[in-house]
Amino acid sequence: MITRTAVIGASVGLHARPAALFAQAVDDKGIDVTMEFNGEEADASSALEIMTLGVKGGDTVTISTDDDSADAAMDELAQMLTRDLDAE
Repeated sequence: MITRTAVIGASVGLHARPAALFAQAVDDKGIDVTMEFNGEEADASSALEIMTLGVKGGDTVTISTDDDSADAAMDELAQMLTRDLDAE
């Protein structure tokens, strides 16, 4: 299992637009990724599930995958979470 932690860079957190952008990026990678926050997990390819976590700017989340060949993809996804996706 590969895990990465990231501090959310979007000041408003993972609301509709940032969640949708991240979910699309996960889907584009073609790997199964789970996002965990405060003991709750969500399918990271689902914007709706991401939004249900209630992640705010500055919160730390963990993303994980069972795909042992996805190191580079997970690095890119973690880096994406640290950017202000709402401003891009």
